[in-house]
Amino acid sequence: MKPYEEWTQLVETERAKPEHEAFWDAYFAKETEAYRAILADKKSAVSGTEAELAERFNMTQAEFAGFLDGVNTSLKTEVDLEKLEADTQLALEIDFEKLYYNMHKAKATWLYELPEWDGLLSEDRRRELTKAYRMSGVYVHEGARVGRNDPCPCGSGKKYKNCCGKNA
Repeated sequence: MKPYEEWTQLVETERAKPEHEAFWDAYFAKETEAYRAILADKKSAVSGTEAELAERFNMTQAEFAGFLDGVNTSLKTEVDLEKLEADTQLALEIDFEKLYYNMHKAKATWLYELPEWDGLLSEDRRRELTKAYRMSGVYVHEGARVGRNDPCPCGSGKKYKNCCGKNA
């Protein structure tokens, strides 16, 4: 079975709530350590076979496939997870700004608050990325406002205050 198939099967396995939480806690601890190592290294490129990288980050091949699933949208060139094999040669180039933004999007506070970000992105840049993430969910109406004495936009010919704006 390919690593990503195995990961998918692990994730979809029915478990009791305590087992489910234990599974994710264990995975998130490994994921955090992998990100700590990558961020501390300050190199955007990580390379090796899938099996070598899994071993390097103290994960099973399936867990590393799950890690790749999470980091994939932050890579300069995404990995085809379906074709991933143990001997697949990987050259992961991480866009750290995109990674920081995507960690906000995933609501992964335990990752975007890591102290290892300090040497990688300035505090100002992290603030800008955080603001950009927050603004991405805000709808801003850009149309002009109708004044009370303007013609009503419904086309009646009446002033707005005497038509659609009468009870507003």
